[in-house]
Amino acid sequence: MSMLKIFVGTMYGGALDVAEQVKPLFEEAGHEVAILENPSLADLTAADTDLALFCVSTTGSGDYPGGFAPFANAIAEQSPGLAALRYGLIALGDSSYGETFCGAGRQLDELLAGQGALRLGERLEVDAMETFMADDAAIPWVEEWIDSQQLKVA
Repeated sequence: MSMLKIFVGTMYGGALDVAEQVKPLFEEAGHEVAILENPSLADLTAADTDLALFCVSTTGSGDYPGGFAPFANAIAEQSPGLAALRYGLIALGDSSYGETFCGAGRQLDELLAGQGALRLGERLEVDAMETFMADDAAIPWVEEWIDSQQLKVA
């Protein structure tokens, strides 16, 4: 069974809710799934991590949630090199914040790409001004992501 790790950065639980709602979709596609709320660099660089989904909300002025910031900083500071990593990214934000909308997700995307990781498909940006429940946008996106990226395990 293939392992999928869902790395969560959340302030008020919205990103964690998304992770919990999409987990069964990956399980149905044949993946073992681990949700990591307080991830460490070791979780990301472990030998069993070649496919990941990041669910990250934005706080403040485009910042990472408090519990996720040390993880992102460790990636930036230690430059682990992530060429074997394939990932998807769901960014949660509020467009009323203008230029910092989904800032944490966008920063993370740049950081991962800078480490050689390969994003599969487009990043999903969920706007709290348009979508009350983020999983309403995330579930169809994940279904399409699994199909379009051929992530079903035989």
